Amino acid sequence: MSELTTVVKERRSAMKFKPEVEISEQELNEMFGLVKYAPSAFNLQHARYVVVRDEAVKAQLHEAAGKQYKVLTASAVIMVLGNQDAYQDVGPIHEGLLNLGVMSKQEYDATVESVVGFYEERGETFKRDEAIRNASLSAMQFMLIAKDKGWDTCPMIGFDANAVSGLLNIPENHVPVMMITIGKEDTSSQRPRGYRKPVGEFVSYDTF
Repeated sequence: MSELTTVVKERRSAMKFKPEVEISEQELNEMFGLVKYAPSAFNLQHARYVVVRDEAVKAQLHEAAGKQYKVLTASAVIMVLGNQDAYQDVGPIHEGLLNLGVMSKQEYDATVESVVGFYEERGETFKRDEAIRNASLSAMQFMLIAKDKGWDTCPMIGFDANAVSGLLNIPENHVPVMMITIGKEDTSSQRPRGYRKPVGEFVSYDTF
């Protein structure tokens, strides 16, 4: 069994963490240094992360998350955000390829024009969907990387998005996609893994 297969099978949503386990900024930055390789549409890199380790702020997030215990005991609480205006960064993101000569000025200008048009023609709902879609890809990569480095995580949607946005000064153009708690799981009362459908129940070929 490959290392990736092991990580995929061993990653579980941690319901309870060992309290007072610290995670360093260096460790987190090493993970995010790998997260940046996650795919995103047009390489726009919609995902933005806010990491909370401060106990006072975590206590406020605990309130905003319906007082879920794992928020208090996690080593850090991470808000995954999606930038709805990420398409506006298409120019700066592709400037490196332009400067290296990989793209001609004509190709660069055409790329910027086409990407901006692609998003603006489809409207606000599409921009929000894209922010959530691309940030979710990034978040899954983060959780797999965390598991590979010996940390446990739990993705969460049970929180008051408006309260969290106010608490963390999240700009209006960034949608809160999910909350991820990270730490060392307390497995003393861990349940067996829940039922997973066999492949035949969720995969079909050539047509639904």
